[in-house]
Amino acid sequence: MHTGPEPRDARRRRILTLLDRQRVRSQAELQELLAAAGFPVNQATLSRDLRDLGIVKSKDGYERPEAATQAAANSLFAQDLDAAVRTWLVAAEAAQNLVVLRTPPGGAQPLGLALDRAPPAGVLGTIAGDDTVLVICKDTARARGVVRRLAPAPAQRSRA
Repeated sequence: MHTGPEPRDARRRRILTLLDRQRVRSQAELQELLAAAGFPVNQATLSRDLRDLGIVKSKDGYERPEAATQAAANSLFAQDLDAAVRTWLVAAEAAQNLVVLRTPPGGAQPLGLALDRAPPAGVLGTIAGDDTVLVICKDTARARGVVRRLAPAPAQRSRA
C-alpha cells in the first residue's frame, strides 16, 4: 500500500500511467490494477479520481482526452520533480553542458525519472546510477540554469 505524503496524487499519477500503457475497459479492472500496484481504492474514490482527471469512457474503455492529457500530466510530473528534488537531491554542479546531481544511495533513479518526465528547459536527457545523475543540457548556460532550478539549500550545494 502506498503511504507517501500525498497518496491521492500518487494514485492519480498511477492511473494516468496505467491508462497510457494499456487499455482499461472497466473501473473494476482499473481498481484491480491499482491494488496490484499498491494503491487500493474504493469505487467512489476511483470515480472521483477519474472525473477530476478528466478521464472519459469510450467504447474501447477509459481514455484521457487529448487536451486534458498533457495539462494533467505536466502538472503532476512537475509536482513529481519538485518532490524528487526535495527528497533526493544533495548537491548539484555544472561542468560545461553537463550537470552532476548527487543523491543518497538509491536516490539517483527516482530523481532521474522525475527529470525525464518533466525536464527543465534545455535538458536533453539523463543517465542515473545509484547515487549520481548525469544531466545532459543543450549548452553551458542551460546547465547553469538547471543547477539554479534544482539546487538544494546553499549550505549543501556544490559550487557551479
